[in-house]
Amino acid sequence: MLSRVLSSAVLGIDAYLVEVEADIGTQMFSFTVVGLPDSAVKESRERVESAIKNSGYVFPNKRITINMAPADIRKEGSAFDLPISIGTLAATEQVRAERLKELVILGELSLEGSLRPIRGALSIAVMVREKGLKGLVLPKENAREGAMVEGVAVHPVETLHQAIQFLNGDLDIPPFVVDKEDIFNQAAKYPVDFAEVKGQAHVKRALEVAAAGGHNILLIGPPGAGKTMLAKRLPTILPMMTFEEAIETTKIHSVAGILSSGEALVATRPFRSPHHTISDAGLIGGGAHPRPGEVSLAHNGVLFLDELPEFGKNVLEVMRQPLEDGKVTISRAAMALTYPASFMMAGAMNPCPCGFFGDQSHDCTCTPGQIQKYMGRISGPLLDRIDIHIEVPALKYKEISDKALGECSDKIRERVNRARKVQLARFQGRKHLYANAQMHPRDIRKYCEITEESESLLRTAMAKFGLSARAYDRILKVSRTIADLEGTEPIAPSHISEAIQYRSLDRNLWM
Repeated sequence: MLSRVLSSAVLGIDAYLVEVEADIGTQMFSFTVVGLPDSAVKESRERVESAIKNSGYVFPNKRITINMAPADIRKEGSAFDLPISIGTLAATEQVRAERLKELVILGELSLEGSLRPIRGALSIAVMVREKGLKGLVLPKENAREGAMVEGVAVHPVETLHQAIQFLNGDLDIPPFVVDKEDIFNQAAKYPVDFAEVKGQAHVKRALEVAAAGGHNILLIGPPGAGKTMLAKRLPTILPMMTFEEAIETTKIHSVAGILSSGEALVATRPFRSPHHTISDAGLIGGGAHPRPGEVSLAHNGVLFLDELPEFGKNVLEVMRQPLEDGKVTISRAAMALTYPASFMMAGAMNPCPCGFFGDQSHDCTCTPGQIQKYMGRISGPLLDRIDIHIEVPALKYKEISDKALGECSDKIRERVNRARKVQLARFQGRKHLYANAQMHPRDIRKYCEITEESESLLRTAMAKFGLSARAYDRILKVSRTIADLEGTEPIAPSHISEAIQYRSLDRNLWM
């Protein structure tokens, strides 16, 4: 006999429908899976046979052929264990076929028949809604995640036996219901706050400007100055995530398999901090079976690159596409996948190899040539995409011992939100343009007009500090953001002056 079971797989971060066909022949026993299965799917035979027998059902001792359509896309993972088992039992009339046409079924089986969680449940639930199907049968651990999609009935099961009873109508498993608003509000809390940071008022101001305009930022200072601590708090002053952003971010984390058990939604801005030994595939994504990289896991959040000059040159160079386009494309012989990668980049570095150039408390042991070589590890094209460079000096004892708390993240975020609203109104109707950092030269000429006094100040600064041509546009964009924070349309000389202070590397302080 022949049976059909609806299942699903993930390609990129989106899911597609997979039809699992099971045919029971009369020949001698064999178990064949076709339809471009990977090794994990091929190995399902052992799990399926043991799970069926240990659940009290009869495993057919005949020729079993499993086909997974569409057959031109590679199927991977162990989530097909449950639909293969159900299909096999439906073909031998141990499972009724009536409900198999309206439900998508997924789950990894243990040898005893219990179900283990799968990846990509949220993406699959979105696909079920788009296809107009009635519901989804998932492992219990994935129920909260799948139920976040409105209009999809998610039926959680713990064992193969439960799934069979439900499909046969012998057990009622009501759809899993969650309070989406409550889950979102509970998940939208950060464990850190800017109030915990001692001193560094000018660095906090630079981070506020970066958050307000979506500007990439580079922190330069000696070891122990608090660069990492400050960067970790950058997401807390970015605008709160919308529900749509949370869904998109959760899909990426779910597909990558890094969503915590029981976690239904990623509602805080991601903060990803890969080690400098990471490969370009780890940063951008890829592998034999492509997976999202760190740039995609940081989507809608912050990617922090500590010890920036220590990253491999090829690794930093592949950053240019996602920084420019907000997405990354991974090409393989059989396919090309595009992952979203719209993030703020925050970098941190020492001013020299030993880390103490310009530090009054420590002597620098580096020669001018070593310092120049160290700074030269960051390419010009990458620096072109970093609008703000800010020095982070070592804290003095008086600042460290101060018991007073600084300004909290919520208050800073209020100012950032006001500035972002101004920018959204300014760029209304412009696709993919919602923050000052994304302005192109044409937009800069249109939205960053400056007075003669401001023009004179900028001309003097470029001549005195030897600012590069690329610094000119960056200063104007940052000045626009500073003016937006103050709620003024004209860009005043004070805005230009502050923006110039955020171009440390262009002022050749370490050369």
